[in-house]
Amino acid sequence: MIKAEPMLKEGALKDKTIIVTGGGTGLGRSMVKYFLELGANAVICSRKLDVLEQTAKELEDETGGTVLPVACDVRKYNEIEAMLETTLKRFGRVDALVNNAAGNFVSPTERLSHKAFDVVTDIVLKGSYNCTLALGKHWIEQKQEANILNIVTTYAWTGSGYVVPSACAKAGVLAMTRSLASEWAKYGIRSNAIAPGPFPTEGAWTRLFPKQLADKLDPVKRIPVGRFGEHQELANLAAYLVSDYASFVNGEVVTIDGGEWLHGAGEFNSFDQIPQEMWDAMEKQMRGKGQ
Repeated sequence: MIKAEPMLKEGALKDKTIIVTGGGTGLGRSMVKYFLELGANAVICSRKLDVLEQTAKELEDETGGTVLPVACDVRKYNEIEAMLETTLKRFGRVDALVNNAAGNFVSPTERLSHKAFDVVTDIVLKGSYNCTLALGKHWIEQKQEANILNIVTTYAWTGSGYVVPSACAKAGVLAMTRSLASEWAKYGIRSNAIAPGPFPTEGAWTRLFPKQLADKLDPVKRIPVGRFGEHQELANLAAYLVSDYASFVNGEVVTIDGGEWLHGAGEFNSFDQIPQEMWDAMEKQMRGKGQ
């Protein structure tokens, strides 16, 4: 059993202030926890202030760091500006933005209403570009070096049925990542992304893989390394990319999925379900045709 350990040295993010959207739960919370352990201040935002406040208290108790919870709907630009103003009053500056807020559900596309499509794309794509634009304008005006880390997904470049709104939105965030890496580097602003594979979380995971579906389509069977990711592994990668150690990494999208998307992309990957006896018979048959 793999037990992921913290990767960076103590104080690697000392005195940096990092905004994490959707930082109150799941992978966002795990990233924030590690940022705090490395010496950063954290700002977590979502629409549910009670969840944020509870998470902030827990994380401060666990790490001794400082967490500022701010209610903010990333779909509304004026709320992002207010969140930024609150952050600056508290910490004086912002060094990194992690666009992590997301929404998703599995459904045949023809079953979706246009409003259901909007719910996902507005949070993922609109929310990401709203936050990026607000922070980018501020950094450029202040002539401040900073960086953006976007959480995307491997089907941002392959597409995927049954999660079409998410695929569309994440593809847009991926395009924004690469575009701004080129355009804003001259201002000292880096832009990178992480494409995580399966990292089970209490909320999102049960929505995407309800028990009856998980029993029928075991997600771990799609992963060549034979296990799910640990939250610390993703937190390690995120901390590296927002740190000064990654100052020459710009426009990169790092996949961390145990080889899942490559395994699922090949036309014949499902042949790993063929038993050895059948392979033996097929090999004899092919050899016979070759003689």
